[in-house]
Amino acid sequence: MQVCDVFAGMGEQSFAELLKRISISRLRTYQIYEHVKLRTRLTKLNTESLRKAAPRLWSRIVEQDADLAADLAQAILVSHLDMIIAALDTLGIEHQDGFFSKDADLSAQLAGNWQQATFDALKAKYPPEVLAFYLNHLGVESGRVTELFKPAK
Repeated sequence: MQVCDVFAGMGEQSFAELLKRISISRLRTYQIYEHVKLRTRLTKLNTESLRKAAPRLWSRIVEQDADLAADLAQAILVSHLDMIIAALDTLGIEHQDGFFSKDADLSAQLAGNWQQATFDALKAKYPPEVLAFYLNHLGVESGRVTELFKPAK
């Protein structure tokens, strides 16, 4: 499974909701604003242009534009680092401000019902779409999941 599959599996409505939650100021802070602007093919990147571009971006996701999916995922995730830190802390994964080593062995932390347990622990504090997306993204990036996680609400 790839990040495109996570977006596609969550559906177009969730995708549009995730785009609404991108923080333009965070993109500038982490110096990825221009890169995301180029990847999305927008002349001006702001919340309104992202909202209007959602159907076009969705079409590209459905067509498996992996580069677009990766960049949008990064934009969504840097916009919610506080949630990522809380999720990693809940899972007991060592990290540096929400970032952990790519070669870290996470098999012990990402075992059993880890996605639902983490979702249940944090769903009252963070947007459910973003939290579910992150848990799926973490599973895909760590190679620990083969199926889309759909939280039991």
